[in-house]
Amino acid sequence: MKRLLTAAFALFLSQFIAHGALAGVKIEHWQTAGGTRVYFVESRVLPMLDVQVDFAAGSMFDPEGKSGLAALTRGILDLGAGGRDETAIAEQLADIGANLGGSADTDRASITLRTLSAPDKRQAALDILASVVHRPQFAAPVFAREQARTIAGLKEAMTRPDSIAGKAFWAALYPSHPYGRQATPESIAALTRDDLVAFHARHYTAANASITLVGDIARSDAERIAEAIAGGLPAGQASTLPAPPEKPKWNLTQLAHPASQAHIYLGLPAVERGNPDYFPLLIGNYTLGGGGFVSRLMKEVRDKRGYAYSVYSYFAPLRQAGPFQIGLQTKRSQAGEAIKVVREVLADFLKNGPDDDELAAAKANLTGSFPLRLDSNKKLLDNAAAIGFYGLPLDYLDQYQAQVQAVTARDIRQAFARHVRQENLVTVTVAAD
Repeated sequence: MKRLLTAAFALFLSQFIAHGALAGVKIEHWQTAGGTRVYFVESRVLPMLDVQVDFAAGSMFDPEGKSGLAALTRGILDLGAGGRDETAIAEQLADIGANLGGSADTDRASITLRTLSAPDKRQAALDILASVVHRPQFAAPVFAREQARTIAGLKEAMTRPDSIAGKAFWAALYPSHPYGRQATPESIAALTRDDLVAFHARHYTAANASITLVGDIARSDAERIAEAIAGGLPAGQASTLPAPPEKPKWNLTQLAHPASQAHIYLGLPAVERGNPDYFPLLIGNYTLGGGGFVSRLMKEVRDKRGYAYSVYSYFAPLRQAGPFQIGLQTKRSQAGEAIKVVREVLADFLKNGPDDDELAAAKANLTGSFPLRLDSNKKLLDNAAAIGFYGLPLDYLDQYQAQVQAVTARDIRQAFARHVRQENLVTVTVAAD
């Protein structure tokens, strides 16, 4: 009986959260006294608070010759701060049932906190978050250990064909843009603790931050928390963006490797966050290669010819033009034929776009699955933080389904014509004959 009641409650909770997602997400926005942008979603479903602090401090801001600096800085940030060593931080978080995390990517570095919303637990967790953001120690022994660990990881990755292909692909897409710079054992070995301290001082500032809060607190509490986080940061200046990436010319990079399977990537820099063509590209890509077994690439490459177990395509919009990518693995001996089929499928799609049935299926899938993107506080946090960091409209989530439904086949053809051109397509293969 207890198990049945638990299952019933779980079902009720999932339906309740999904209903809330369908009803819309109210994102409140303001700025702190120092000008830091704040985004807040009040959610009383669970007695939890999720906080994310984002800085424009991703790998695109690595100085030339110091690739990997942003990632190493973020990686060490919470390994000792405010008089606590990494063990003390971990133990104190465990004592109050809180979790500290985050990551660094091409555009941003993020610090996240999940804690119970009860005032005593919440404040203890927020104190730890503040110390990590405001006063990281970058202890010399920790720096040396993490530097060595990163170098070892990079050396191991250089033996794997998928990692080799991925690094070569980004370098080919962005030959003269920071997105194309790749951390190497040599670039990490050349870094010093002073580099991390200087990077943190330059980029982890109030002017360069956005704060997102989702959970079981009132607006007044959110304002106090945001002020405490932002107020402890140096004022600073917003990070300066590089010039936008240029479209590469068609090229082929072939790398040798003893693997039995060839790894193949095709693509080009395509679209930035907030571009009005994003929804036509998203919907069109569902038909091209984003819809799994119903996509054209899967039907032509896998089902009809058996060249690959899986083939996919996607758009990854970034602060500046992010990649459009097609990827697959196939036997070494048939790599050339597989690439030929992929290019033919892409050429046909660029010319004709989706038919009526494909368009309807794409819209049904994207609108039908949309509530699953908002069915937890963590997912709400991810979405609200992205809206804040990239400056998207506050009603972006409310308008998502309407934006999808409004797209026509003509919109898709025109958007693909603007952003995906065969003459700019780069191809990278590893282990192809």
